[in-house]
Amino acid sequence: MSQAEDTGNSLYRKEAKVYPRDVTGTFASLRKLAVAVLLGLYYIIPWINWSGHQSVLFDLPARKFYILGVTFWPQDFIFLALILIIAGLSLFFVTAVAGRLWCGYACPQTVWTEVFLWLERLAEGDRSKRIKLDASPWNRNKILRKSAKQILWVSFALWTGFTFVGFFTPIRELGHSIVTFQLGSWETFWLLFYSFATYGNAGILREQVCKYMCPYARFQSAMFDKDTLVIAYDESRGEPRGGRRKSDIPADKGLGDCIGCTLCVQVCPTGIDIREGLQIECIACAACIDVCDQVMDKMNYDKGLISYTTEYKLAGKETHVFRPRILVYSLLLLTLTAGVIWSINHRVLLRADLLRDRNALYRELPGNLIENVYTLKLINMDIKTHHYRIEVIDNNEVSLIVSAEPMLKPDEVGNFILRMQAPATAGSGSVKIKVRFSTLEEPIIERTISARFLMPYN
Repeated sequence: MSQAEDTGNSLYRKEAKVYPRDVTGTFASLRKLAVAVLLGLYYIIPWINWSGHQSVLFDLPARKFYILGVTFWPQDFIFLALILIIAGLSLFFVTAVAGRLWCGYACPQTVWTEVFLWLERLAEGDRSKRIKLDASPWNRNKILRKSAKQILWVSFALWTGFTFVGFFTPIRELGHSIVTFQLGSWETFWLLFYSFATYGNAGILREQVCKYMCPYARFQSAMFDKDTLVIAYDESRGEPRGGRRKSDIPADKGLGDCIGCTLCVQVCPTGIDIREGLQIECIACAACIDVCDQVMDKMNYDKGLISYTTEYKLAGKETHVFRPRILVYSLLLLTLTAGVIWSINHRVLLRADLLRDRNALYRELPGNLIENVYTLKLINMDIKTHHYRIEVIDNNEVSLIVSAEPMLKPDEVGNFILRMQAPATAGSGSVKIKVRFSTLEEPIIERTISARFLMPYN
């Protein structure tokens, strides 16, 4: 028998199920608004068309990303990298200013868990009814309520998985494929995988993801300081806690303002007691603030026993909003954001590659002419159809033989054969030339590239 068994303690303790109590209030309303907005964007955006394409579509087979009317190609990967860096810095900035605000209002785990909790309340009732239902033996009522909850959860998870795949496969085509039983293997896999992940994380694991699986809670302390806004219990005002009648004066009984109702624990989605101090499990949802303020109102006490505050403020010191790390984060964010916006707005919406035919160095033609053959690859990155003018701009002796100006539709990639000719007396060996590609339509989009024209050695 192990020492752990001798002392009656298990090395692996099963976590008690958390039954969050529903709460109303300012922060609860803000959280519900954030959930509605974020889920609305997630589920609605794929169904909106923009400039002839799905508003957000990551078309991996075609290697094109359509985002709000802008088409990104593999060559634009740098923008994706910069956007991810900006997102990371934004998270650091928000954390340094307001703690785990992201976790409480915008994290996908929080957002989907809120929906799954709402569906659970819809099927099983409020906190006390859910506790009573789980403790009761299996009967008709329990089977019906549990079955209803599972139907709601599975349906919502499948719709979430379907929408997720709809960001990578045109969602209308995806819906048609499902209806006609022609869904591909990869679409099927990712639809079921993401549905299962949503069901497992938001329905089953819930707070366990935040407490044990999310790395953010572990390294957030590196971004906190004593000026960071956190949700905290004012121990100097609340202790010693204890029950009393509404008419009692706390000072006469040697009590603080906390009446020991434990409602702050009951509403916490991670099941912690905020009165025990700042904890990594706290996701800053502020549910405890709402419910505590309601209790203070009923007792005719001042609100704010639990509040958004700072360690300096709790200690009676001055809080500094503008401090070095905030200024550095702000400067980096402004610089990177402005740079990305400027770069996207000023990028050339035309890509051109000119490859010389490798089967022959050059051709000797009648009339003492030398000819080189090239393969031209043009990519129209604009949202309009364009005709293109091609010209050699730095060598008057090299002429371009073009039967017709190339024409490309929006987002089209075209391959064309170009022939260039020059007199044999125009040079020797490899001659450097510059070729300009420009649109015939306004506003003019142009790009210039360098190439080599090969000739015999004299």
